[in-house]
Amino acid sequence: MSEISTQKLSAYRSQTFHLSPGKPITTKGEAIQFVNQRGFIFFWPIKDVLLPSLWVAVAGDRPVADAHDDPGHVTWGWKDSLLGARRWYYAKVLRKRATIISMETTPYFYALSNNFGSPEEDYLIEYLQGQMTQEAKAVYEALLQEGPLDTIALRRAAHLTSRENESRFNRALVYLQEDFKILPVGISQAGGWRYAFIYDLVPNHYPDLIEQARNIQESEAREKLILVYLASVGAARLADLRKLFRWDNPQLLNTIKSLERSSQITGGLKVAEQTGEWIAIPEVL
Repeated sequence: MSEISTQKLSAYRSQTFHLSPGKPITTKGEAIQFVNQRGFIFFWPIKDVLLPSLWVAVAGDRPVADAHDDPGHVTWGWKDSLLGARRWYYAKVLRKRATIISMETTPYFYALSNNFGSPEEDYLIEYLQGQMTQEAKAVYEALLQEGPLDTIALRRAAHLTSRENESRFNRALVYLQEDFKILPVGISQAGGWRYAFIYDLVPNHYPDLIEQARNIQESEAREKLILVYLASVGAARLADLRKLFRWDNPQLLNTIKSLERSSQITGGLKVAEQTGEWIAIPEVL
C-alpha cells in the first residue's frame, strides 16, 4: 500500500486552507476569491470535519473567539453584507452548518437536492411522501405566498410563534436550507436582538439555478463535489467523505470507483500514524 507524505500533505493544506505564513485574507474581495478557488467552505471550522473555513483563512488555525471585538470577526460583516449580493451561495448546507459555496459549484449541489424544477409542486411531493414535516411545509408555503420574510415575520406567517414550536421552526429552517429550498438573503433589525435573517425561496433569488442544474446527472454532481473537496484537502478517507456529504454508501463507493477508473484520484493509500485507507489527488502523491 502506497503512503502519502505527511509533510507534503500538510504543506498542500497550508496553501489550500490559506494558512501560509503572512498571507491571511484581509478583504471581502479576497474572501470571495477564496471561495471561488475552493468551491465550497465552511463559514466557521467544524469540529472533526476537515474543510477550509473563512474564519481560519482570516484569523488563523485557532478556535472561534467569543469576544465580539476579535479581529477575526470581520468575517461576520463580510457575510452579512454579501447576503443577497449573489457573489456566493450562503446557507446551512453541509453538516447543517453555515456553508459558503461558489456560484460555479452551486448547481452541482442543487442537482442532488429534492428539487425537480417546479418550486410550487416539488415540496408537496416531499410532504406527501413523508419526507417533509408539517412545520417545514408551513414555512415554505409562507415564503411561497408572501415572498421574502424576516425570521420573526416568517414564524408568524407559518403559525409557529408559540414557545413549544421554536425548536420545530428552527429544524424546519435547517431542513429547507439543506435541501436548497430557502436561504437567507439579508438582515433585518427585527426581534429583541434587532438582528434577524431575511429568508427567501432559492428559485426566487437564483432564478437561473434550476436551468443550470437541469442537465447535471447525479453521478456527475457527486464526482464534481468529491473532486472539489479533494482539491481542498488533498487526501481523505471514505469516512471523511461520508461524514461531510452524508450520501448513501453505494452512491459514494460507485462515485469513488468511477473517479479511480478515470485516474482522477488514487485509492488504497495510507498516511503515517493515521488509520484507514486514503483517497488522494495526484498533487499530493
